[in-house]
Parts: sequence; C-alpha cells; structure tokens
Amino acid sequence: MNKFEEALENYTTEFKNTINIEVDVELLKKVTRGLGPSIYNQDSSKVSGSDKSELETVKQNFLIKKLGLKDGPQLDEAIQDVMDQMGKFNRNKYRAMVYYLLTLKFNKASIYN
Repeated sequence: MNKFEEALENYTTEFKNTINIEVDVELLKKVTRGLGPSIYNQDSSKVSGSDKSELETVKQNFLIKKLGLKDGPQLDEAIQDVMDQMGKFNRNKYRAMVYYLLTLKFNKASIYN
C-alpha cells in the first residue's frame, strides 16, 4: 500500500469511527488528490478549528477559489458546522476530511468530475 492509499484508508476509518457517516470513497479520493503533497505533512494535513487564520485560509483557498462560492457569513457558518461535526476535542481534523464535508455541504461534488 502506498502513502496515498494509507492516507485515504486513515480518512475513511476516521470518518467511520469519529463521525459515523458513510463516505463516497471516490469523491474522498478526488478531494484528497486535489490537496497534493500537503496530505503527507503533519502540519498542513490538518485544520486547526481554533485558529482563525487557518479557517480563513479554508474559506479563501477552498470555498471561494476552488468551489467558486461567494463570500458571506454562510461560508463561516458552514466551516463551523463542519468543525462541530468533526468534534471539538478531535485533534485529527484532517484537511481532506474537512474539504470533503464542505464539498458535500455545498453540493459541489461536480467540481471533481
């Protein structure tokens, strides 16, 4: 198993064990590939839910630039919803998982087709 497959398996297990949702593995794979080598870096592979600048980066670089959404309070609310869904004390808020959940929340899976 290569590093990418290991990361993908880790995310799938994390979804099952901590969030308890069924995952569209193909979409998760596409979202994860879109993150490139950042998934292999301990720091960049995760999102800090308490770091305002980190959450702003998620909003600007992913929701606005990648998904093409318009800025507004709904974006901040969606990010907070995902942070809450992943658990306040969960230290493993993997970026690929956060982006996957945000993609679903805004019905933007077609971006990855």
